[in-house]
Amino acid sequence: MAATPEIVNVAAAEVAKMTKIQKLAVLMVMLGEESSGRLMKVLDEHELDSISAEMSKLGLISREVQMEILREFNTVAVEASTAVLGGPEFTRMSLEKAVGLFKASDVLGRVSPNKASVTVMQQIIEMDARQVFNLIKNEQAQTISLVVSYLSAEKAAQVLLLLRNDMREQVIERLANLAPTPVDVVEKVVSVLTGKMGGKHPSALHQTGGVKAAANLLNALEKSASKNLLIALDEHNPELSQAIRQKMFTFEDLANLESSSLQKILREIDMRDLAVALKTASETVKTTLLACISKRAAETVTEEMTFMGPLRLKEIEAAQMKIIDAVRRLEAEGEIDLSEARQGSQHETMA
Repeated sequence: MAATPEIVNVAAAEVAKMTKIQKLAVLMVMLGEESSGRLMKVLDEHELDSISAEMSKLGLISREVQMEILREFNTVAVEASTAVLGGPEFTRMSLEKAVGLFKASDVLGRVSPNKASVTVMQQIIEMDARQVFNLIKNEQAQTISLVVSYLSAEKAAQVLLLLRNDMREQVIERLANLAPTPVDVVEKVVSVLTGKMGGKHPSALHQTGGVKAAANLLNALEKSASKNLLIALDEHNPELSQAIRQKMFTFEDLANLESSSLQKILREIDMRDLAVALKTASETVKTTLLACISKRAAETVTEEMTFMGPLRLKEIEAAQMKIIDAVRRLEAEGEIDLSEARQGSQHETMA
């Protein structure tokens, strides 16, 4: 049924109020996950954040609004015959197709629609790790976890390593349990922080956090530090510790990847590094990875492991991180899919 002139006029007025970024976000949703994912690959980080933020806010987009958008993007061939649905889930799936699970999670963490832009937190985000530590080092664990939740996993890990051991454990636990906080409570935190920085008091603050944020932070830590924190958390909150573990991607998770993915990864790795990385790996991981290279290469790696002698744990972990870095790069490029590894890890946990 054709739209009435009144409906068309309302749609036109709605589109007229949109910014260019908002219109492009609507177009992305209309194109679907596959096409929008391909387009996202050519965007820079700022553009990706801006468009993803607008896509996450979208709900049902009417046919009339679609037609108005198409009039402005008349060089794009899109069939707009039905209503389409945007929102966080569509944005997440499109981002994963464009930049992979790791970066998609990072982008969504910054632009989720329930996150407001807060000047004081932006100032903190732009500080280096030592400055952030000096700002929050005397605060309670709950306050520290709130601030840390805004930082990238790498910077948060640097801040965490500057804290006392007992405080690290408390921050990880509170970060994983961090829930939406009443504005009046958070305003008191903001007041203290802005007082230290000599800044002005903003009207509100949002918070991020949760199990995934804690897992990202622990993934960014050195393996020994990450392991020690999880062991400490196991003692008084085993359920939370297990939930965090299920969100992490570790060297052992490689055993859950398909051989085709492993072959792509191992093509990026020097065989000496592979031998070092496998030195302390489980038999399952050793068998799985060696099965994905030629018989001759596997024999060479095995022989190398036998004759290399004792190695420092830091050297082994560095070799393992080279492989994990290759995993993340290939996943971001869309060459491999890590969801299979995560699913395998969860199944093993439940078994």
